Amino acid sequence: MAGKPAAVLFGCKGLTLSAEEAAFFARVNPFGFILFARNVDSPDQVRALVSALRDCVGRADAPVLIDQEGGRVQRLRPPHWRQAPAAAEIAALGTKAGEAAYLNARLIGRELADLGISVDCAPVLDVARGETHSVIGDRAYSGDPAVVAMFGRAVCDGLRAEGVHPVIKHIPGHGRARADSHLELPRVGARYEDLQALDFAPFKALNGEDWAMTAHIVYDAIDPEAPATCSRAMIAGIIRDDIGFSGLLMSDDLSMKALTGDFDDRARAALEAGCDMVLHCNGDMGEMLSVAKGVGELSDAALERFAAAEERRHTAKAEAEPVATVDLLARLQALMTRR
Repeated sequence: MAGKPAAVLFGCKGLTLSAEEAAFFARVNPFGFILFARNVDSPDQVRALVSALRDCVGRADAPVLIDQEGGRVQRLRPPHWRQAPAAAEIAALGTKAGEAAYLNARLIGRELADLGISVDCAPVLDVARGETHSVIGDRAYSGDPAVVAMFGRAVCDGLRAEGVHPVIKHIPGHGRARADSHLELPRVGARYEDLQALDFAPFKALNGEDWAMTAHIVYDAIDPEAPATCSRAMIAGIIRDDIGFSGLLMSDDLSMKALTGDFDDRARAALEAGCDMVLHCNGDMGEMLSVAKGVGELSDAALERFAAAEERRHTAKAEAEPVATVDLLARLQALMTRR
């Protein structure tokens, strides 16, 4: 398909594409797509759907994303796919936990790559605290930012070894939020110095990663008017400058209730604030039509970031130690049972 892709990632409704969806994606030319449990039945079905999505836009490298963290948040589940452990379950392993995180990520990455899925929305780098909302809960590795960063790096390395992009989230940190941003807008009143020392630290440690997802949270010390996703002060001043993240920056889902207004306005606000692309997940055609009105083409800078990320992904897979799946599983199971 001619022209630059649009600065948006879309979901779809079901196990196969409808004619309406296929025509819409061909016309809008989104940068990529995201899958959810509603899009998953069997390996062959997922492969066919992934292929159909890419055929719509005529780009074999169009990113296809999924949330496959393990624990509560994984769209691929038994009987066709392994039930992976949650972050907190891995962190509880003690001195062997870092190795377990890497092995688990390689196994997840291998499952995704087998289906043609190229991006995993993991790891979670949110720092756990007493007030952390249960929407994060056992998805967080630790209350120590250095430990979170260690696990995050292990997961990123494991996914990339299998040819899958990791996405660090939810930048600049969801740990202090007392509300679920799927349902309402959280506000964080912590001082800038405290945010910098704790919440931002894991993201700063992994600021060389290729993809990140924003948090729909208002941080009063930075911008009391707009959530991070739609705040230029947050994206330019904190995420890009202070944290130093230079990779592809995507919004969290525009359909979450933390955001308000028409969907074209939501998309426009996130892109004007500095996101490279926006994410819309639920496959609602009316909402997608509105989002499409608020997005333009992916910027040259974003395309350059994507090209660099793709090169790194392919290089990492080529250089990774070849290990049979059965051996990866055996090594992980040995660690998980040695407590």
